[in-house]
Amino acid sequence: MKSLNIIQKLKSLNLLIFTPREFKNIFDLSDKTARVYISRNLKTGLFEKLRSGLYVLKDSSPSPYQIANRLYQPSYISLDKALAHYGMIPETVFSVTSVTTKPTRELTTERGLYIYQTIKPQAFTGYRLANLDGQDILMAEPEKALVDYLYFVSLGKIELSDRINLNNLDKSKILSFAKLFNRPKLNRLIEQIYASTNNAPTIY
Repeated sequence: MKSLNIIQKLKSLNLLIFTPREFKNIFDLSDKTARVYISRNLKTGLFEKLRSGLYVLKDSSPSPYQIANRLYQPSYISLDKALAHYGMIPETVFSVTSVTTKPTRELTTERGLYIYQTIKPQAFTGYRLANLDGQDILMAEPEKALVDYLYFVSLGKIELSDRINLNNLDKSKILSFAKLFNRPKLNRLIEQIYASTNNAPTIY
């Protein structure tokens, strides 16, 4: 197989990140042939390893969000990265933060730092498929991103930003998502935040 054909095929399918099984199925190869081809082309620089069993076209540019979705599954973008994306906090967030039902992980790759925080399966909702720059991404809705974030604040694992923009957020949705965590301290924190704003849109 020619490298150019491989690149064109994967890009045409928008499969910049792939597993050996996906590669095998796309090019109708045996398991062994697919593994050998991928291994050989890690050395030539055609492919790059993200983690065991997950690879990316070396010259491609999948978004950090797309990488995060594929790197550790199931997961969706949330917490401070999603808040920054929605303009809800002013801080620049360099790592990509997600939530998952699997154990908490911190994964460092050549393409960045990816942090995954564990939530209960019943709270693993409130996310949607978004298309960003032509790439499909699983990301929390604004209200769910805030609730996920405040949940970990209530656990003492995240420090609360002193500037949270609450513009255009639906408080009823926030409270509905918060119920999924069944954590009174989280509910109190939400009420305190709203009370501290005196109905203003931003917490300072």
